[in-house]
Amino acid sequence: MSQPIYVGVDLGGTTIKVGLCDEQGRLIRTFEGPTEAEGGPETVLDNIERYVRQLVADASYAWEQVRGIGAGIPGFLDIANGIVVTSGNLKWTNVPVKEILERKLGKTVHINNDANVAALGEVWSGAGAGYDYVVCLTLGTGVGGGIIINGKIYEGYIGMAGELGHIQVVPDLEGVQCGCGQMGCLETVSSATGIIRMATDAVERGERTALASVEGGLTAKDVFDAAKLGDEVALRIIRRAAHYLGKAMGTIAVVLNPQRFILGGGVSRGGDLLFDGVRESFRKYTPEASSRGVDIVPALLGNDAGMVGAAGLCLKQIR
Repeated sequence: MSQPIYVGVDLGGTTIKVGLCDEQGRLIRTFEGPTEAEGGPETVLDNIERYVRQLVADASYAWEQVRGIGAGIPGFLDIANGIVVTSGNLKWTNVPVKEILERKLGKTVHINNDANVAALGEVWSGAGAGYDYVVCLTLGTGVGGGIIINGKIYEGYIGMAGELGHIQVVPDLEGVQCGCGQMGCLETVSSATGIIRMATDAVERGERTALASVEGGLTAKDVFDAAKLGDEVALRIIRRAAHYLGKAMGTIAVVLNPQRFILGGGVSRGGDLLFDGVRESFRKYTPEASSRGVDIVPALLGNDAGMVGAAGLCLKQIR
């Protein structure tokens, strides 16, 4: 019998990444191309078909060896029926992705939220390998979340579980409005966007900081770099981001009691400066019974997590 292979599609607003995985979650080969979202669902789904077929052909596998195809998609999904209900990044409404791709590719297709599949990838063959109860937080433009319970993605009643960036942790008098419309969400302080906002506010207030001399627009990396050099304003911002992230994780821990938290995304590359603060805050806000044995680690798969996890949707359980 020929070796079974699985295809994972990481669908982004500008780029589609496709990866070929074996049954152990090892990434064999990848391919990427433009999303061309402006062309609408038909153009995007045609591109996915073309990229997937190209990937398999370039890797010299027979099409018959493909056992399934998974796709991680940003937005609100009707996972059971394979429909993208709404996706702001893609500007889609009620697109039956599963049905269309199965017709185009002649293979079983599974879809799920992009943050969920990134979590699944880390559990399959990344920082969560060997763990059945894991919570992943992706710290990028926003704060995404993925919950793995007993080795499987926890989706919730209507597929909205894991919106961890919208836990309200900042006190009312200090909170700012989040993109979701609520005040004081974790995303407003612990995402790259939140860190940049706090840094920009400090510069505009005239605080003495090296960040005031940065040209071309501040980035979260600028803030981390300044903090590592001892800039007090930058240090305060990073400590605040870490404080609220650890506090939110304490809330998650008493509800879900995971074995491991995995932090990914660009902000997670802040290293010990971020992780030490997160761990300290987590211990402070979490009862010992809920924090005992729980560790907090960086993600391992980086930008590959979405492809690996999407391929993992094809398997009924993590191996």
